[in-house]
Amino acid sequence: MRILHCLRAPVGGLFRHVLDLAAEQARAGHDVGILADSNAEDRLTDAKFAAVSPLLKLGIVRTPMGRNPGIGDYQAYRAVLAHATDIECDVLHGHGAKGGAYARLAARTLKRQGKDVKAFYTPHGGSLHYKPGTPQAMAFLTLERILERFGTGLIFESAYAARVYSERVQVPSAPYRIIPNGLQPDDFTLAVPDADATDVLYVGELRNIKGVEYLIDALAALNKTQRVTATIVGSGPIAGDLKSKVSALALDHVITFTGALPARQAFTRGRIMVVPSLAESFPYIVLEVAAAGLPLISTSVGGIPEIVAGTDTELIPPGDAAAIERALRAALTNSAAASARAERLRANVQNKFSLARMTRDVLDFYAC
Repeated sequence: MRILHCLRAPVGGLFRHVLDLAAEQARAGHDVGILADSNAEDRLTDAKFAAVSPLLKLGIVRTPMGRNPGIGDYQAYRAVLAHATDIECDVLHGHGAKGGAYARLAARTLKRQGKDVKAFYTPHGGSLHYKPGTPQAMAFLTLERILERFGTGLIFESAYAARVYSERVQVPSAPYRIIPNGLQPDDFTLAVPDADATDVLYVGELRNIKGVEYLIDALAALNKTQRVTATIVGSGPIAGDLKSKVSALALDHVITFTGALPARQAFTRGRIMVVPSLAESFPYIVLEVAAAGLPLISTSVGGIPEIVAGTDTELIPPGDAAAIERALRAALTNSAAASARAERLRANVQNKFSLARMTRDVLDFYAC
């Protein structure tokens, strides 16, 4: 097959998903390419593209794509259509709300031109994260309903995502599959904390939806009675606000910001990983930290309960700094028990979530 993956921002877990899937499809003998936004990126984007580029016979193309709706969407759609036409792709796979829209609209035009093209869409959260009843949610979810008719199939990374889509958009009329994200064998190398590793670690984008401010509040409370250090790894639009909050709470001496780092490098910077997200779909970072064997404290949002199912890893409510504080205090007090839970979670993830299985299931769905 000649497969083109379309996404907007080449950062975060969605980007990792596309890179892993595209590379594995290429290794399986398919011709694969990626089309992504030329503006959104972090300092790791170019290196990640460079690493996968030799495998992609259909290349990597960057074109402007806006985060918010606007006139630029038409230009981005035309760019996707032109590139899909040039490379004669027969599968367009859109990721995220924007990638899914461009891929399905381009496929619709190509079909009208007599081309035999399939279009698949993986939301990765996207439009599903908007609060129901808001004007933004009404607009985006209406667009999701319209766009579904132009696609061949839907792929959800979790049962949670499939359920939310059915509740907020509509019960899918197109064929769909639930295909969880998967990890590579190398992901299961145990992380060894640096000698100067901090007590607590956060790795991810610095956006409101990630709930980092609640982690900072929890650290402020802990530091009233004991010294607890933390490293915050990542970049994003609220990085400045978070740094200002840390300074206002007089925590600069215990909280360090590093910017974006490769996950494996980041995992050596702390001893307990906290994922304080307010919303997620099926986050790679939870899979990755579980595979690395670090103790995990996470909120119970999105597909995270599906990752820890069958283990004794307990999850906490989102948006609750006091719950983060209590969980951290317990893990710091009994590190042996936290490490034992982490090992049991690691074994569970290794048994259930592999890249090979994910890729095979996606390719099988393409061929239906």
